[in-house]
Amino acid sequence: MAGDRFVGPAPLSVLVDALKRLPGVGAKSAQRMAYHLLQHDPHGARMLGQALGDAVDRLRHCARCNTFTESEICETCASPRRDASLLCVVETPADQNMIEASHSYNGLYFVLMGRLSPLEGVGPNEIGFDRLLERATDGLVKEVILATNFTTEGETTAHYLAELLRAQGLGVTRLARGVPAGSELEYVDAGTIAWALMDRRAP
Repeated sequence: MAGDRFVGPAPLSVLVDALKRLPGVGAKSAQRMAYHLLQHDPHGARMLGQALGDAVDRLRHCARCNTFTESEICETCASPRRDASLLCVVETPADQNMIEASHSYNGLYFVLMGRLSPLEGVGPNEIGFDRLLERATDGLVKEVILATNFTTEGETTAHYLAELLRAQGLGVTRLARGVPAGSELEYVDAGTIAWALMDRRAP
């Protein structure tokens, strides 16, 4: 080891570097994962590589809500059973999945694929607020639920969007504080999310 740089055969080094790209995975964890896959589960390693390649090649962003899908319009947006007057704005597809798991929401979604973070150079143009605005003003949406995370960046994003959407005459609500401050929806239990949705408020 030389600092954080892994020293070993080129294919192993490339694998370790690739694993380090995962959130929360440092150099040592990436090495343990690489050695485990190669030594104990080579079949699993091949499956993982194939699955990643297939996902990258076959998935695209839904033309309406921006989540991942194989077709132009995702199943949720295409469903006639969803309430088109409600639009829930989330940061990531993982957040969308958590809200779906609560079984307390039957509207539609828009997935930002990020949040405002000026320190990291992420502004409204990088997230694509223009697409959200176009989606929210389709004539069917009556209420936009801002379900960004209760982090500093998530709150900033919610405040910015509330001003933008209210200027268009839309009703805007925010998830209630049943979701703990500083938390991310992906890690909040479904029951808490359900209560937060039912007790949503104006931001």
